[in-house]
Amino acid sequence: MKRALITGITGQDGSYLAELLLKKGYKVFGLKRRTATPNFQNISHLIDDIELIPGDLLDLASLIHAVDISNPDEVYHLAAQSFVGDSWTHPLYTGQVTALGVTNMLEAVRTVKPDARFYQASSSEMFGRVLETPQTEKTPFYPRSPYGVSKLYGHWITVNYRESYGMYTCSGILFNHESPRRGLEFVTRKITDAAANIKLGRQKELRLGNLEAKRDWGYAGDYVKAMWLMLQQEKPEDFVIATGETHTVKEFVEIAFEHAGLNWKDYVIQDEKFMRPAEVDLLLGSPEKAKKQLQWSPEVSFNELVKMMVDHDIEKVQSKI
Repeated sequence: MKRALITGITGQDGSYLAELLLKKGYKVFGLKRRTATPNFQNISHLIDDIELIPGDLLDLASLIHAVDISNPDEVYHLAAQSFVGDSWTHPLYTGQVTALGVTNMLEAVRTVKPDARFYQASSSEMFGRVLETPQTEKTPFYPRSPYGVSKLYGHWITVNYRESYGMYTCSGILFNHESPRRGLEFVTRKITDAAANIKLGRQKELRLGNLEAKRDWGYAGDYVKAMWLMLQQEKPEDFVIATGETHTVKEFVEIAFEHAGLNWKDYVIQDEKFMRPAEVDLLLGSPEKAKKQLQWSPEVSFNELVKMMVDHDIEKVQSKI
């Protein structure tokens, strides 16, 4: 039985990845941060099948302890301060967790289980002010947020451990991926949750920032399969994981509200308060390398993804009425 340690297991990606690994017969361990009110909503259905280990990305001793207990064949490092908007408000914390936290995790693995295979969750936000379209594994990086800068550090330190210590470390440069398990602070869930609440008379309007920002959106359940495939390759390499399609925030809004039976123009207000200090206008990834070497391709379309999220949020709101 293979053993895997997942940091960020309570998040969207962590929960889908845990499900995938359990189906494949893995013994799954998850790193959980001690909080007064732990949020196990995404993994409540898995609690009896996984083992949670307390730890903190800023405490190397706790990470060494977690690696020692789990004795993993594979480590999936997904934990981070992952909300881009918050990274301007909390740049130091974002840097400590999202950048240096990767180094701490790598060092824990190198100390205890250097032969474990390590996956780092890199981000399309590293491309920022894009220098070519579509973005590939060879596209230069130009991050436009403290989050993007922090992710770039995490990406390069992962490469450095691979080249310095001969460890099996790789990064998945994942473009935006969503699901019904996405946090409400993210614009996609903010949109689908609002559409559900407006439809059921529990909300009157939705305020958003830049409606023309373009993103390459996929389904998180598809993307975790790519994470697993990366660690099954003979040698470690970095991959862009994307759909190869781009859509505006406005398109996301239009599909979500139409699926809920609403005209978005009656409810959506563009608010300067939600504009980013430095916007990333266009992200579009090329998944060609992943398709060729990993035999991976997305299965859920953009329209299916948006409608899936709206249906989930309508059901969620109805259950509270």
